[in-house]
Amino acid sequence: MSYIILRDGRKIEFQNTRIMGILNATPDSFFEGSRVNGVEVAQQKALKMIDEGADILDIGGESTRPGSEPVSEDEEIKRVIPVIEAIRKVNKEIIISVDTYRAKTAELAIQAGADIINDISAMMFDKEMINVIKKYNVPVILMHIKGTPKNMQNNPHYNDVVKEVYEFLEERIKFSIDNGIEKSKIITDPGIGFGKLFDHNIELIKNIEIFKNLGCPVLLAHSRKSSIGVALGNLPPEERLEGTIAISCYAALKGIEMVRVHDVKENKRAIRMIEVLR
Repeated sequence: MSYIILRDGRKIEFQNTRIMGILNATPDSFFEGSRVNGVEVAQQKALKMIDEGADILDIGGESTRPGSEPVSEDEEIKRVIPVIEAIRKVNKEIIISVDTYRAKTAELAIQAGADIINDISAMMFDKEMINVIKKYNVPVILMHIKGTPKNMQNNPHYNDVVKEVYEFLEERIKFSIDNGIEKSKIITDPGIGFGKLFDHNIELIKNIEIFKNLGCPVLLAHSRKSSIGVALGNLPPEERLEGTIAISCYAALKGIEMVRVHDVKENKRAIRMIEVLR
């Protein structure tokens, strides 16, 4: 059974697929329903997600949708840290992940109470990130991306997308371990929608169980993404819930450890039913 060990020594096992709820402290994330405006609103939404069954909350302060411009480090910190502090005031146990590729934001987030760093660049955008992860002994999510959010959808090309993403993650795991990160601190994410076209994303999802061979828990972050819209007749993000749930159930059938979703209750119930039948 795969697991991760948190900074406080808690061992998080993955007997079942765990649910990561998305909480965006941003005004421009691609799905409007994930945005929270203000600390109090974020705190209340976090409590609602916890009540609906979220195992982890993923807090983000910068939209990484295709074509997005980066925000300043100070702005990201201003958005994220108060939200973490507010959640920790009302819940000490929920696992908090912070969606950032900046080492300074990550360090301040950990000091505020975050448990996991979710780095879309697999620690490649900020070379200091590896030192923060090692210093605080927290788990890190290593995600595959081709390019940056600004340019990643400018005609990305792969000869074999599954093989190339696998080899990238394999190299980043090796880099992490070689630099003092324990394997029990590493989670992988193939990066659906990050420098991939529709066919690339579908191929990665269809073959998601291959990434379990890397020996680390796998996170599938597919919720309401554009490939679902394309597959269902060019639906907007607001109409992609059913497609999201279908992929979540597929992931559960394949034994994937975590899914990152906007709609906690609906995905959790569907996954638990699938697991009863599996």
